[in-house]
Amino acid sequence: MSRFRSAPYPIFATLLALSACGSSAPKPTTDTVEQVAPVEQLYNNGLDALNARRYATASDQFNSVEQNYPYSSWAVNAQLMSGYTAYLQNKYTDALATLDRFIQLHPSHRDIAYAYYLRALCYYEQIADIQRDQRGTEQAMNALREVVTRFPDSSYARDAQLKIDLCVDHLAGKEMEIGRYYQKQHLYTAAIGRFQRVVDDFQTTNHVPEALARLVEIYLALGLKDEARRTAAVLGYNYPGSIWYQDTYNQLADDGIAVPSNSKPVEGQSPGFFSRAWHAVF
Repeated sequence: MSRFRSAPYPIFATLLALSACGSSAPKPTTDTVEQVAPVEQLYNNGLDALNARRYATASDQFNSVEQNYPYSSWAVNAQLMSGYTAYLQNKYTDALATLDRFIQLHPSHRDIAYAYYLRALCYYEQIADIQRDQRGTEQAMNALREVVTRFPDSSYARDAQLKIDLCVDHLAGKEMEIGRYYQKQHLYTAAIGRFQRVVDDFQTTNHVPEALARLVEIYLALGLKDEARRTAAVLGYNYPGSIWYQDTYNQLADDGIAVPSNSKPVEGQSPGFFSRAWHAVF
């Protein structure tokens, strides 16, 4: 199970209420009518099994509703519940197929926002750790953004936005990992590209201070002191209290670029050297 796992918003209040609607259910489409339970019974059996975490039984009951009463409102609700049941079993491919079908067939359903949200969660739960390919993260972000765009005022949108931020941070972490690898291999041009992307494209993440510090390290290793000083100025101006700022200041001092003094900044005090450098450069 993914470390990103999170339970979806509860929909049982709505879906349980559906068991009370539709007083007259259509007849089943099978020739053996006497062997098929009433639609209400099948659907409620599915809900009972779902509450008891007997997911295989729940799935069978919801599928039976769709198969035997395909033109009923119960079948529509059972389809959504089938997607939810598959999600709870981590059968994300099955859940996505069911939810995509639901969205296509019932775009104006009262629970359509939840269907989009649950679809996004199916991608989100499959996000791999940063050692692996991150195409899944991109898919999750796209699906989550669709929730935010289509249903901006919903509670699903608010939660989707939080998850988007986590996805962005995850992608930045992947860039940092690759950049650190290139740096260790002395592939400095490639490393600079990765760290610079974090600075440019992932400015809201907590990886930016390290990315700036790594850029300073590489510039110093290449003898590019002016570039190191400029990058350090950005780091000090924006993150004066970070450990990366302190380490970078010490490294610049060791290289004779910055002279340690009593004005060396500490957390909660004036940025000192880097603030002055920022204004001098920019």
